[in-house]
Amino acid sequence: MVILITGSTGVLGLELKNRFLDAITPKHDELDITDKEMVANFFKKKKIDVVIHTAAITSVRKCEEERELAWKTNVDGTKHLMDELIQTNPYGKFVYVSTACVFDGHVGMYNESSIPYPKNFYALTKLLGEQEAKRVTNHLIIRTNFMARKKWPYPKAFSDRFGTYLFAEDVARGIQDVLDSDMSGVIHIVGEQKISMFELAKITTPGIKPMTINEYSGPDLTMDMSLDTQRWKKYKMSKN
Repeated sequence: MVILITGSTGVLGLELKNRFLDAITPKHDELDITDKEMVANFFKKKKIDVVIHTAAITSVRKCEEERELAWKTNVDGTKHLMDELIQTNPYGKFVYVSTACVFDGHVGMYNESSIPYPKNFYALTKLLGEQEAKRVTNHLIIRTNFMARKKWPYPKAFSDRFGTYLFAEDVARGIQDVLDSDMSGVIHIVGEQKISMFELAKITTPGIKPMTINEYSGPDLTMDMSLDTQRWKKYKMSKN
């Protein structure tokens, strides 16, 4: 079985590479998903059975400020991959890594049947990517909320934004578990506990300072990104 992982230099992509050791993991200059012709040529050279699509622009601010680039990457890029999988292997599997941010964040603990309602342009592009992924029968849409296990990149973290967070290695394990179980449709890979972003940041950066949304200036943010699941198990956040 030939597996293609897009975004293999990203936080989650790197963890997936460690789990799918035989996967094809092209760098950006080898596979630019915004270039339809490059994607077509790539798929013609290799008979791909499974696409695990993690490549995306995930910065909310960057997506707002560079909407054309965000659209080309998150929506058109997904479409290009889908077009070629359908063309070369219509029975292939497409795994699309989505986000908890497809929901408005007003109530939290959203499950697979909850109705999405994006708050910002980033979330909109990811929801539209989900729709592209559904074009192949054997699709798997993974909604999750993860962080890299490294020092928090900012001096403060929100104490009033929440999620059922996991580290990237936990989500990679979850994706492998779901694939091994031959699941399809929408699956939420979630942590056991709902915690604040500040509590998450303290795990890797004990000296982090708290902040609230009142101190923030920028695009609308999803305040409660917590996810529940009706279709799958919950994961304990790894400690090391």
